Amino acid sequence: MNCGKAVVLVVEDSTIIRMSAVDLVLSAGYEALEACDADKAIGILQSRDDVDLVFTDVQMPGTMDGIKLSHYIRDRWPPVRLIVASGAVILEESDLPTGSRAFSKPYDDHEITDAMAHLLSIAPELPSQVISTPV
Repeated sequence: MNCGKAVVLVVEDSTIIRMSAVDLVLSAGYEALEACDADKAIGILQSRDDVDLVFTDVQMPGTMDGIKLSHYIRDRWPPVRLIVASGAVILEESDLPTGSRAFSKPYDDHEITDAMAHLLSIAPELPSQVISTPV
């Protein structure tokens, strides 16, 4: 149980950058989980049903990079919000699943926490969700 705090999974292979991102998540008032690659992130997502947002790097060792991971997450866990950051790859939000946010490294901490707050404040879009308005 997360006591009402949003849960953010940080996926980053660089230990120092991951520790900094976890500190950023905690200072923004969220619960932080961490993984060093996509495989570990998927394991966490499979074992927990309370992850609200994944904040991932693009370039990582393992079976998939952060772009592939973000698409995998969107297909498997549609409500999870996504932030993808890259220091080497030029990211376009069109490369990512709908509703994701892309940032270049080094990123501004305030921009990341603002993006987290914004993404977590909107209702997750479910593929089968139908919004009806009263007639």
